[in-house]
Amino acid sequence: MKTALSIAGSDSCGGAGIQADIKTMTLNGVYAMSAITALTAQNTTGVRSIQDSSPEFLKDQIDAVFEDIFPDAVKIGMVSSAELIKVIAERLTFYKAKNIVVDPVMVATSGASLIRTGAVSALEKELIPIAYLVTPNIPEAEMLTGNKIVTRDDMQKSAKQIAEAYGCNVLLKGGHSVNDASDLLYSDGQAQWLEGKKINNPNTHGTGCTLSSAIASNLAKGYGLADSVKRAKEFISGALSAMLDLGQGSGPMNHAFDLNSYFAK
Repeated sequence: MKTALSIAGSDSCGGAGIQADIKTMTLNGVYAMSAITALTAQNTTGVRSIQDSSPEFLKDQIDAVFEDIFPDAVKIGMVSSAELIKVIAERLTFYKAKNIVVDPVMVATSGASLIRTGAVSALEKELIPIAYLVTPNIPEAEMLTGNKIVTRDDMQKSAKQIAEAYGCNVLLKGGHSVNDASDLLYSDGQAQWLEGKKINNPNTHGTGCTLSSAIASNLAKGYGLADSVKRAKEFISGALSAMLDLGQGSGPMNHAFDLNSYFAK
């Protein structure tokens, strides 16, 4: 069985972060493992508090996984401090980790900031350059490039700028566009539009976590980059289309929309 490691924060409400990653990886057919960067007290209406793991404890978690069950892919989500980012980059480089997918989580769906100012620089210098794929949404791409993104042409220019600056593939997500949910994959100097249709579901908590985890799962299974992204987009469309409605704010998706085993009934 193929394996994947999620390095991210915990979401006490279960819709994003480590919890969403484990659900997504499991439903995409790989064995999920985790290294927790932070505990969050949050629900569908917002983040109440964040408690970071210590750099030493995060290192121990990563070492424990790699020394025993070497992951076929690694997904990195919320990391709120520069110290933790440096630990992750150092350990993944040490182990020569493969198929690293970085979701540069900076702001929660509810609007709460999930990363400190100093950590943005560390993310740019330490983590994104070792990624195989980085998956920013439009606001995150604007932070990484300093450019306003309004049109498809803006998306293409920004994706190219990120790819060339950090030496990685880029999936620039269009979900924050007012027009559609089409994403732009920039790989090997080529731009490919992956068309998508917006699903009228206000419950989008954890969509970025879910998409990046699904991509990592497919890479772990040996799919090529474009196919991994396409399959991940199909999975997230299915989860959104299931129209799960929990909580008073932007609720979670039904990650288990395709779970139909005897034990689930």
